[in-house]
Amino acid sequence: MFSRRQWIQLTAAGLAAGNLVPAALAAPAPPEPAKPPPPPESLLDRCRAALTIATRRADGDELIRIGEWCKREKARSDIYGNGDFIAGFEKRVATLLGQESACFFPTGTMAQLAALRYYADRSGVRAFAAHPSSHHILHEDDASLVLHGIRPVAVAPWGRPILGDDVRHLGEPVGMVSVELPVRWTGRLQTWEELEDLKRACVERKVALHVDGARLWECQPYYGKPLAEICRGLDSVYVSFYKGIGAMNGAILAGPPALIEAAHLWRHRHGGNLFQFFPYVASAAMRLGPALERMPRWVAKARTLAERIARKPDVIVGTAPPPTSLFHIYARGEPEEFMKRRDAVARDRGIWVVHGIGRARIPGFVDIELHLAEASDPLSDDEAASAALAVLG
Repeated sequence: MFSRRQWIQLTAAGLAAGNLVPAALAAPAPPEPAKPPPPPESLLDRCRAALTIATRRADGDELIRIGEWCKREKARSDIYGNGDFIAGFEKRVATLLGQESACFFPTGTMAQLAALRYYADRSGVRAFAAHPSSHHILHEDDASLVLHGIRPVAVAPWGRPILGDDVRHLGEPVGMVSVELPVRWTGRLQTWEELEDLKRACVERKVALHVDGARLWECQPYYGKPLAEICRGLDSVYVSFYKGIGAMNGAILAGPPALIEAAHLWRHRHGGNLFQFFPYVASAAMRLGPALERMPRWVAKARTLAERIARKPDVIVGTAPPPTSLFHIYARGEPEEFMKRRDAVARDRGIWVVHGIGRARIPGFVDIELHLAEASDPLSDDEAASAALAVLG
């Protein structure tokens, strides 16, 4: 096994060069699913705080809050996506992202498939470029290929985000480049200069640049610019509302009118044109503003937590300091050991630290993903660090 110093040196060198050592890191497979499965929901439900997202479950009280908010805002339901309330929310998000128009979708997978199909039909190229760890490649059961005959082309090594030169040196034509901001499986993010160069490269190649922005909201504090400026020069943007925002469901695809007209058609063709989007739109609209106001606090809290964890011997923080409120920790051991300690912390302290814990791409290490958001608010920095370190052992 590597010593801590050797591992840090190897990792740093690999990230700089675009490759990580050992070679197993370059394999396309994601970390293995955590085994054994998570404990019964009752253990999570009893926790008062968490260091990851997707821990709050919608209950009667949440539905009452949504209903009361709708009464105050005089919000009324849509019919098959047609209505003043949903149209107003779509326009609000499009403006926030600096785009002309937007379409609400029940899922992000469906939203991005609509974008892929539009760019493939427009360009006549049945291939698109994406990071090897992207949601398109790892988590959609080959949906783009099976449903639309559109083939993903993996660009950039696993250990770093897509850069401008990756697009310039593509060996085959693609109809779209999909860039994930930030890269979920590493927590890494392009610098502002790198992002701007990626935009220029796509213009040079005459290829559309689409942002997989499932966690785009978390990027704003790092760039220190309005979301509209971050998205300037992009052809389209997808954002999620149930992750860092904490809504019940939903996503939006934003871009030019021609794309959004096609998006409505493909939403229908995918069976996603719900009779009423109303409750999901209301949940997203209610939570969006407050979550964006608190996002800088969550990012700052994540950086403090990462710094505290990085002091522990034989533990590696993937990105230090993390650019967003999401980061990965790599620690030596077996997943089962960490899961037992996670459950003990949940029982004894009422703090849920992490969902699944899988094997990392480094033999003998596990991969732990932390993502601070609303559920971390009740915790002081000391409480958060103590809980995470207790799970790490």
